[in-house]
Amino acid sequence: MEVTAVSSRPDHNVSKHPTDAIRLLTGLGVEGDAHCGETVKHRSRVAKNPDQPNLRQVHLIHSELHEELATGGFTVGPGQMGENVTTRGIDLLGLPRGTRLRLGSEAVVELTGLRNPCSQLDGLQKGLMAATLGRDSEGNLVRKAGVMGVVISGGTVRPGDAIEVDLPAGRPRPLERV
Repeated sequence: MEVTAVSSRPDHNVSKHPTDAIRLLTGLGVEGDAHCGETVKHRSRVAKNPDQPNLRQVHLIHSELHEELATGGFTVGPGQMGENVTTRGIDLLGLPRGTRLRLGSEAVVELTGLRNPCSQLDGLQKGLMAATLGRDSEGNLVRKAGVMGVVISGGTVRPGDAIEVDLPAGRPRPLERV
């Protein structure tokens, strides 16, 4: 399990810029990123209540999603769907709420929920939003556009960093849309 890419962007845009490293700040998010802060920064959520806690400080997507999308004719690279951290070898969507991911030697991100894909993805490529949604065997909606988390312990994260998973104690609670 490893980090394959890291990305950030200081202004609000669906895509972020891949970079050599990002710095996670405890309780805030990615230093210099538009979504960094204690309170929500996502524009539609700010419009509803700017004082709500920021449960979307860090966005993680599994690189396997990029590969799945490629089989459907989409070309998507790291950061293009707004993720700060692109991973490989970890079932992000299958982890329970409260899971802590150690990224590299210092940073720890606690998962808060699933990213709800938005129509801005269709601005990248027509049909991309629908391609990040699916149905399970019972017909329930499956959101595949990654997971969101908060920074528990800050540190620098780089491509190639190992990822360690620490599952929460008690009964697992599935990730829900945040």
